[in-house]
Amino acid sequence: MASKLQQLQSKACQASKFVTRNGTAYYKQLLEENKQYIQEPATVEKCNELSKQLFYTRLASIPGRTESFWKELDSVKNLWKNRSELKVEDASIAALFGLECFAWFCAGEIVGRGFTFTGYYP
Repeated sequence: MASKLQQLQSKACQASKFVTRNGTAYYKQLLEENKQYIQEPATVEKCNELSKQLFYTRLASIPGRTESFWKELDSVKNLWKNRSELKVEDASIAALFGLECFAWFCAGEIVGRGFTFTGYYP
């Protein structure tokens, strides 16, 4: 156990040295590659304006998303009406999707309880 701890410490030390040497260069490179997204000068007024633009742009996209949702729902209804023609592959994909949704729900519940499985808080 002690040897594994020493290995872990040495790996952490190596990673820390790597970040210390290359972190600044990576940061500068990242900013240079994405400089078209940087607002100059970064004033409070400009930040407020950009946040409002983002909010109202997202708000304006709701009707398109709603329309897509209803189209998807109609296609699911159509599949359900013609379920006798449903292939095993399609049914298995639907079952896997349902299982994945359930798994994400369970993971969310566990996270919401503070990563406890029983829900008991000591």
